[in-house]
Amino acid sequence: MSARLFAALELPADVRGALGVFGRAAAEDDFALRAVSDDALHVTLAFLGHRPLDDMDPAAAAVREAVAGPVAALSLGEPLWLAPRRPHVLTVEVLDGDGALMELQERVVASLVDAVGYEPDRRRFRPHVTVARVRHGAAPRRRGLPEAPRAAFAGAAVVLYRSWLGGGPARYEPLERVAL
Repeated sequence: MSARLFAALELPADVRGALGVFGRAAAEDDFALRAVSDDALHVTLAFLGHRPLDDMDPAAAAVREAVAGPVAALSLGEPLWLAPRRPHVLTVEVLDGDGALMELQERVVASLVDAVGYEPDRRRFRPHVTVARVRHGAAPRRRGLPEAPRAAFAGAAVVLYRSWLGGGPARYEPLERVAL
């Protein structure tokens, strides 16, 4: 038995709401897109994938250990298609004004490496929020997106989530939440 885990930055409710409006507006005009619900919007810091159930408690402790202070100088940037050549998701970039988000992500990763032997992604961390997913086999129109929301904000918390797949969109169960 295993659990699909990831650590994420929780966004303030008003920022999630604005991003949700953008994702729904983009999907409304493009059948290839399926908007992500507001309560599922987050910035992934570390995706652990399927892990043994015994890793859940040490991973939760690792997340608690990694949080060292506020992440306050954040803002929303431009829409991004990931992967750029054959997009799977529509995202909005998150700009890290003072480097605190990058430092938090590095601490979370290092703590998870120590706690559960997590093998970090080799790609450079690119903070973003996925607002819509591309339907399997579909090609999104990549032009004519609605205007992306603008917001300056502070991260609300770091959360270790368990992701449940099947029967519709993924559902995220918070296992550990550490306020910033």
